[in-house]
Amino acid sequence: MTESSPRTPATPRALVDPLRNRGVAFTQEEREALGLTGRLPSAVLTLDQQAQRAYQQLQGHVGNLAKNVYLEQLHDRNETLYYKVLTEHLVELLPIVYDPTVGEAIEKYSHEYRRPRGVYLSVDRPEEMERAFATLELGPEDVDLIVCTDAEQILGIGDWGVGGIQISVGKLAVYTAAAGIDPRRVVAVSLDVGTDRASLLKDPLYLGNRHPRVRGADYDAFIERYLRTASSMFPEALLHFEDFGPGNARRILERYGTTYRVFNDDMQGTGAITLAAALSAVKVSGTPMRDQKLVVFGAGTAGVGIADQLRDAMIRDGAEPEQATAQVWLIDKQGLLTQNMTDLRDYQQPYAREPAELTGWARDDGAVSLLETVRRVQPTILLGTSTVHGAFTRDVVEAMAAGSERPTILPISNPTSRIEAMPEDVIAWSKGKALVATGVPVQPVGYGGTTYQIAQANNALLYPGLGLGTIVSGASRVTAGMLLAAAQAVADQVDPTELGASLLPPVQNLRESSALTAAAVVEAALGDGVATHKPPDPDHAVHQAMWKPVYANGTAP
Repeated sequence: MTESSPRTPATPRALVDPLRNRGVAFTQEEREALGLTGRLPSAVLTLDQQAQRAYQQLQGHVGNLAKNVYLEQLHDRNETLYYKVLTEHLVELLPIVYDPTVGEAIEKYSHEYRRPRGVYLSVDRPEEMERAFATLELGPEDVDLIVCTDAEQILGIGDWGVGGIQISVGKLAVYTAAAGIDPRRVVAVSLDVGTDRASLLKDPLYLGNRHPRVRGADYDAFIERYLRTASSMFPEALLHFEDFGPGNARRILERYGTTYRVFNDDMQGTGAITLAAALSAVKVSGTPMRDQKLVVFGAGTAGVGIADQLRDAMIRDGAEPEQATAQVWLIDKQGLLTQNMTDLRDYQQPYAREPAELTGWARDDGAVSLLETVRRVQPTILLGTSTVHGAFTRDVVEAMAAGSERPTILPISNPTSRIEAMPEDVIAWSKGKALVATGVPVQPVGYGGTTYQIAQANNALLYPGLGLGTIVSGASRVTAGMLLAAAQAVADQVDPTELGASLLPPVQNLRESSALTAAAVVEAALGDGVATHKPPDPDHAVHQAMWKPVYANGTAP
């Protein structure tokens, strides 16, 4: 007699596909139609009941990383239920599915690996790119959004190679929860160009390319091939770039921003949400945007990118381009940047000052300091993107308050250990005059009998609505006008004129906030002539486009 091999029972496809799986919410009729008879317990629960149970299970996990792992497992099992839980508890869960907890998940990616999600493109095999996308079995009109990263500058943790795919996944989760972008129409991408982190290269379990980062012409060719391939296979998709190294991020955006539908949240999103805070502050200070004077402390790609957007807003408000540029002062490690410096980056040069302009200014070892610049310029806005903790000293804040009746002070570096000044100090040192927004969440500050709500310049307030508006309008590219419209829409959602009021809205009503932002972006795309879809009622079109975490009626496909 021949001994037969044991057979593993098959799991029906409807239970393993997270986009189709409903678990015990499948009705008896659906179970019969899908071949699930006897494969589930008898009871049929509603989605609300499933969400209640899932949230209870989540609360049983200790620590944010454990909660992140649980949510990812739920995401892998039942996508609709995952988004139901995430949407209903967005304020609580946003820092768990994204920054800062996702950073811990990225560091442990290769050791905690469970299942692939997204597309992994290798610089060592660029010829496979089209075939890799083809495995998704999605047609040209089936994809609205692709988030890619090469993971060189992940949040505050730096280069983590292929583990950066979790950034793309997390970003897409926020897009869906906050703006209703259909999760069936998005793709996460890892652009694996290697890693310079020695610990990963030595780790036998590391899952990415085991060599230093590819740079130069080969890197550029890989990025160009990605853009060409993704845009030709999915011509309707917005191509979102995330957590690239600062030099590459700006270069890619400048090279391809007018020819492809690309968006870089680290540059454009951060700039736009900071602009939103500035536009809100204008309502309080009464100084028109065209007359603002901006000092940027930390003149890297992020700081200059924000300066670019504020300058564009000045121009749209009536300032001449030359005038607007002259109203921006950049300070970096060399002090105030001047045209005779030999180490200026190309993007810093337009803002560098004429040396003769600084005749008689005090210098420290030949450099003009932040304090001297503030005293001389009397800026209306002070922006911190330096990651130098405590750089906005009491003297600097007092000088801001002396030169402006309601100075706008924006220490947006993060995490908290790198912030330029704590809001409670800024409020106290300015005697309650400063209008403050930070890059980290901060508790309200009490001063002089008033409670000051401190705005967080959180990109999640802006990029989901910007992305949704781009998709609904079919914009061929993301314009400066669309970014300004998004910023203005966010600013318009608060009344900052009451003493102590926040400059930006909270994240509690993020879905409706994103819808308002998206409608404004559609209007701007129409006005800028880049919209390929022209809905007669942008607000209605936006709400119609928003996916909701509900089970469709009838038998699941």
